[in-house]
Amino acid sequence: MSAHRRTLVRLARPVYFELLAGVAAGIINMVWVARLGGDAVAAVALAGNVENLLLGVVLMAGSGTTVLVARARGADDPGAVRAAVRGGTALCALLVPPVALGGYLLREPLATLLLGGSGHPAHALATACFAISLPGTAVFFATNVLDGILKGAGDTRTPMRLAFLANGLILVLDPLLIHAYGVPGAALATVTGRSVALAAGLLALRRDPLLRAARAARAALPTAAALRRTAATGLPMSVDFVVRMAGALALVSVVARLGVTEIAAYGLATKAMYVATMAFYSVRQAAAIHSAHLLGSGLDERRAVGRQALLLGGTLGAGAAGLLFLGAGPVMRAFGAEPGVAAAGALFLRCLGPYLLLMAGYIALAGVFEGTGASPYLARITVVGVLVQLPLAHALSGAGLPGICLAMALAMGAQCAALGLLHRRTLAAVPGSLSASRTGPSRGPAESAARGSSRRPPRDAAPSPCAATGSGRRSRWRRSADRSG
Repeated sequence: MSAHRRTLVRLARPVYFELLAGVAAGIINMVWVARLGGDAVAAVALAGNVENLLLGVVLMAGSGTTVLVARARGADDPGAVRAAVRGGTALCALLVPPVALGGYLLREPLATLLLGGSGHPAHALATACFAISLPGTAVFFATNVLDGILKGAGDTRTPMRLAFLANGLILVLDPLLIHAYGVPGAALATVTGRSVALAAGLLALRRDPLLRAARAARAALPTAAALRRTAATGLPMSVDFVVRMAGALALVSVVARLGVTEIAAYGLATKAMYVATMAFYSVRQAAAIHSAHLLGSGLDERRAVGRQALLLGGTLGAGAAGLLFLGAGPVMRAFGAEPGVAAAGALFLRCLGPYLLLMAGYIALAGVFEGTGASPYLARITVVGVLVQLPLAHALSGAGLPGICLAMALAMGAQCAALGLLHRRTLAAVPGSLSASRTGPSRGPAESAARGSSRRPPRDAAPSPCAATGSGRRSRWRRSADRSG
């Protein structure tokens, strides 16, 4: 197995289980809330949709911090790591007040807007849920940035453990608090579990050797400049996520025209599809971390990393397509769907194969663009892809759910073609010197050569004789930068 592929697998596996834990906890949460009736389910589902939208906002801080910390780690620059951490923290602090405080003050108008009027049966429950969940976004945002710092430092296992802790507590607290307080109890259980995990994460952050060494260094940038850099790095990733979410919601409106059975089947089938797509996004995060680290160390390996990410993503996509094709019926029956809904959902899942394969390759390769600073191009491709998908879905909806699948596959194929062309152009334009891409201030040729001669090769490279004998500078910073997480 390629060294790059081993690194991608090592980084991606914990990320996948972290994402899976959140989905599993959300499903079980809905099971408990369902006992309170349909209005309660609608209120909690509405709060979940708002949180998904807010995730796109905080990704600007979390993803930007991950890339900048990984790049600074590769450059062996503790000052740049400290600046990246400061920038992400400051951006998070800037985003929290308008969302948490503003959301609390506007909770009732927000519920009215999203439910189509204050007379909706779920309005009072949604307002009560927002009164806890929206202020709780302070914890949600802080946890996302903390995870981004740890992932940039090469540690994807600690965020996975924190997710297990938070979601485990939510599963324990849900029946107790929902029984005591109803719908607000579900929001309270979520905020409480995340708060405990955040406290544990802050302790893990203080114990991390790499980040402890960075705290002792002078920050490479002032806090305001670091904040702007983090926002500029993370904004395209945030836009990409929000546009995809908006496209998915718009597609629901197209499916809804097909009938009640089709929309119910589509809603259940997409939950099964998300279990597969989370694996693609875990590879994307791993590729972004690995590419940024290599670029910071002075190695532009985007061709090799891109090839391995594409291979890994394609393998996962083909496997997911095959499993869903063969197990579509049992999967739909596991949701307890009625026979008509189960049959329509199974047909949809069996037709998803081309879309999943194309999406897996696109998402995996996109991680390389994120890690090497080319994410603005991804946001543009995503916008165009969504604009292509919706008219296609309208045109092909006459064929039912298979027509929707075809529209999704064609739009994703167009995005893959655009990304492939962009990848080729990016590789052709790679400069001979990477000094401009490295973290920190620019250096002259002599200084860069001197620094490069003392830099240890990254984990993927073969060790030098000097490194094998233990000579050269092996500080705690360098040792911690290569831990497996």
